[in-house]
Formats: sequence, C-alpha cells, structure tokens
Amino acid sequence: MRSIAKVFGRSPFVPLQIHMEKVAECVKQLPDLIAAYRREESETVETLRKKISRLEHEADALKHDIRNSLPRGLFMPVERISLLQILSLQDSIANRAENIGVLLTMKQARSFPGFDDRFDEFLAKTIDTFDLARSVIDQLDELLETGFGGLEAQTVKELTDMVAYKEHEVDVIQGVLLRELLAHEDEVSYGDFFLWTRVLRQVSSVADRSERLAIAVRMTLETS
Repeated sequence: MRSIAKVFGRSPFVPLQIHMEKVAECVKQLPDLIAAYRREESETVETLRKKISRLEHEADALKHDIRNSLPRGLFMPVERISLLQILSLQDSIANRAENIGVLLTMKQARSFPGFDDRFDEFLAKTIDTFDLARSVIDQLDELLETGFGGLEAQTVKELTDMVAYKEHEVDVIQGVLLRELLAHEDEVSYGDFFLWTRVLRQVSSVADRSERLAIAVRMTLETS
C-alpha cells in the first residue's frame, strides 16, 4: 500500500483517488454477487461477500490513514473539512456494497417473472451512477492544475448533472420494483419481501451516495 503521507505532497486529491480505487473494487463485485445468488450458489456468494468485506476493510484503513495524514495548519487549495466530507461519502459507498453482500448471505429469497430483468436494469444504472461520480473524482487533479476553472470545471458540472439524472432513474426503477413486489405478495413470503426491500434500499443508496459525492465536489469547486 502506498504511503498516504508522501502522496499529499503532490496533491491533496491523490489520496482521495487512491481510496476511490478501493471503493470501486467493492462496487464492481456486485453483478457477480447477484448472479451467484440467483444460481443459488451459496458458497460463491459467501466467497464474494468475504471479498467485498476485505476490500471494504482496506478502504476503511485507507480512510483512517488519510485522516491521520491530512496536513493541519498548512495552506491547501481546498478546505480540510471538504476533503474529509468527500472521503466519508466515498467510504459510505463501500459500506453499502458490504451491506448488500451480508444481506444476500442471510436467506435465499424467491422472486417472480420479470423481477430479475428489472433488477438488472436497476443495478446497472446504479453502477453507471457510481462510475460517473468516480469520473468526477478522477478530474480533481486537472481541476487543481487549472485553478478550479476553465473546461475542466465545466466538465465536472456536466458530470454532476449526469450523476443526478442517473440517480433519478435509479429511484424510478426502485419504485417500480417495490410496486411489483407488492403486486406479487401472494408469491413472495414476508421474509423474502423484507430481504428484497432491504437489498433495494442498499443498492439505491450506492446511487444516492454517489450523487452526494458529486455534489460535494461541485460545491467544493464553487467555493474554492
């Protein structure tokens, strides 16, 4: 693992980007996790759950290392509290991915025709939302070089708008899935309904936190 204290000398944003790489590793496990769950491959689900938990733990360790290494009392191009807010939002995304893994080890829930395809769309748009937010984080170095202005700043604003739109699409599909679950209450037990609603909430939270992250960067940009 790279020394976080050393990379702060190059840019206050490099540690955030390093942390985001680890968060992305957590999120990218979700499609395989869902696929294994549908196949009722409990051992594979557990293996992936452990992998996500390990990655989340590594992200958490990085978060603490960054917090402890963040310079105090020295000039930085952005406020220390802004960097900490961005870091916390990134870390919360990894936490949601871990929560999904844990939930899917609790019970093999039933679904019904059409649910899986709709869920795949829901998850894909959630990951799209996250990927766009990650692109915002990737732009931070370019923003620093241009003094938080110019084409790079406009790119971040446009990306933030795209993140917000994708997150809205995720919300819409979540509502459809919840209504479909209720419409099939005779086919889905209370336990299955409870599990699916918890999973839906955690998946949508990945998109929600991604939107909050993009907005936090944009607000930092506008006040710097």
